[in-house]
Amino acid sequence: MKKTDLRSLDALFRPQSVAVIGASRKRFQIGHEIVRNLVFGGFTGPVYPVNPMAKVVHSMLCFPKVTAIPGPVDLAIITVPAPLVLPAAKDCARKGVKGLVVITAGFGEIGGEGTVLQNELVALCKKHGIRMIGPNCMGILNTAVEFAMNSSFAAATPTRGGAAFLSQSGALGEAILTDARSLGIGVSMFASVGNRADVSPCDLLDYWDEDPNTQQILMYLEAFGEPERFMDAARRISPRKPILVVKSGRSAQGARAAVSHTGSLAGSEAAVDSLLNQCGVLRVDTMKDLFALASAVQTGKRPKGKKVAIVTNAGGPAILATDACIANGLEIPELSAATRKKMEKGMPPEASSVNPVDLIASADAARFDLALGATLADSNIDMVLAIFVSPIMIDAAAVAEVFAKHAASTDKPLLACLLGKSHSERASDILREKGVPNYRFPEEAAFSLANMYKLQKLRTRDNKPAPHYRVRKGKARAALDRAIADGRPMLNGLELNDLFTAYGIPLVPSRIVNTREQALRAARSLGFPMVAKVEAEDIVHKSDRGGVIVGIRNREELLDAYDRLEEIFGKECPNMSLLLQAMRSDGVETFFGAATDPQFGRMVAFGLGGVHVEVFKDVVFRLHPLTETDAREMVEGIRAKAMLEGTRGKPPVSQDELVDTLLRLSRMLTDFPEIAELDINPFLAGYQGKDSCALDVRVQLDVK
Repeated sequence: MKKTDLRSLDALFRPQSVAVIGASRKRFQIGHEIVRNLVFGGFTGPVYPVNPMAKVVHSMLCFPKVTAIPGPVDLAIITVPAPLVLPAAKDCARKGVKGLVVITAGFGEIGGEGTVLQNELVALCKKHGIRMIGPNCMGILNTAVEFAMNSSFAAATPTRGGAAFLSQSGALGEAILTDARSLGIGVSMFASVGNRADVSPCDLLDYWDEDPNTQQILMYLEAFGEPERFMDAARRISPRKPILVVKSGRSAQGARAAVSHTGSLAGSEAAVDSLLNQCGVLRVDTMKDLFALASAVQTGKRPKGKKVAIVTNAGGPAILATDACIANGLEIPELSAATRKKMEKGMPPEASSVNPVDLIASADAARFDLALGATLADSNIDMVLAIFVSPIMIDAAAVAEVFAKHAASTDKPLLACLLGKSHSERASDILREKGVPNYRFPEEAAFSLANMYKLQKLRTRDNKPAPHYRVRKGKARAALDRAIADGRPMLNGLELNDLFTAYGIPLVPSRIVNTREQALRAARSLGFPMVAKVEAEDIVHKSDRGGVIVGIRNREELLDAYDRLEEIFGKECPNMSLLLQAMRSDGVETFFGAATDPQFGRMVAFGLGGVHVEVFKDVVFRLHPLTETDAREMVEGIRAKAMLEGTRGKPPVSQDELVDTLLRLSRMLTDFPEIAELDINPFLAGYQGKDSCALDVRVQLDVK
């Protein structure tokens, strides 16, 4: 987005004057509440109620229409019924208004006439250079002192702070502002974007990137309208400002029918996860998780590693915290001898200086002070979780002050967990006032620590570009053109061989035969043992239908296999051929693939291969094109990564070779956009990088 476009959003978020069209004298009407929020929120410019049926609203003179207002109007909030919105917007255009927030529903979200009306509204705004939020939203706000503009009908007034919120749901917007205040999360700006008819999440990402008051960006999204633009913006912004997203719609209604394993495994949710990972954005599942993490992220602390020290006055919560940390991929390391010795000077004999550090129930502020200072100074510790169960004889407020003192004096994340109600209300207030994240349960704190570490890794991705490969593009082009000329979406064996070898992806030695005699001649060059596969365009998952015979050891078994496959498939496929391959088994079966997501475009997949690929679904996706960083994360991201590193006495495979194969596939997809789906399954990753090759490949073209 150009800088001039960014400045156009100032009419929405930094207006000098605001008109409320549909202002009402009745309490709890939207038009009444928006005027009230503007006035009582301390908006620094004039507020103009607009209602032809009223003379006064909130003790202010009311105007029949915007053009009747004597002074300039930067922003207009429209709350009138849907049929009256377009006339009101036209009146705003005549007045020279440059920002509209359309609260009213009944537009694109209902389809039909609503969509027509929304299109007319958008056309009007574009014609007159007006930026619009909505329709069908709950409004916007900016807490900056020089504006103090709350143009929403939210009941909660947020605390000023560094989090910019975007919500595609108006109802959730109310909950967002309420929960943010109760959890001590300060808000810089808020936007309920509704139907996103004009201003989009991408617009707001760029706008908030340049806002000095915004330190983190939180989003509730229901759909991506511009995935490529979102990725570009988020990739630029996330290293400077953390971006956290709740994206609804994880539950799929079922995978679409596809000819490839990749197509049946891929889906929009995999694409969403891939997009967000690739641009350094952390996705969480629930609004509760979003707020829990945002509370920790707003401290600005960045963990250097995943090693956690737990300091507690109660053993049970420490056990829960330890289990939760381990389950979330964190480590609870040993403390150094010097750290333990320092703590033990002020600890009773029954206390424990072993991580987790148990100061026992009698621990007061002084004991916590000593333990927190020692653990934070330990070079082997990256983060600290301080747990305090409030006994009646201990001054909880004094303990909270100690937590706050150490949180302020370190660059390591320190999270608190206050349990019990005795004297703890004031302690919680102290932590909130001092900006120390405080959690009700240890598991929530452990979740936040783990995701702080994950977010830090995402934000510091190096996005190393893919190397340049020398390929034989002409040879590959000719192979695809033969299939396209025949109107065939599926490439045959010879075409597959030409395509993959042109891009430096090794295939197992193979021959295509059409007679028993050809099969015997092929055996002399391939050798035994070998594999026979039926080769026919309409037979996709060959092994599921008995179309693959492995372990052929001699001439007699080869002829028997030929006859068996001809008997099974001969009538169905009169032009059937056999694909004979040298048998390879010394390595790990892996899987490469590509598929096209209807919303996000092409995706690349890597995982554990063989016949169980769709059973275990140990597959990692990334959106095309891949960087070298993307490819390496894919190889390192499968659950069965230990199999690549060598297990049960087996040597490792070359992970660099797998990364290289992914990048060559990505280059192939870039060169040939007509490739809709692709599978290499299995790709035998040879031990120590020896004799790796694709054992079965499949490519489908978009030949429309």
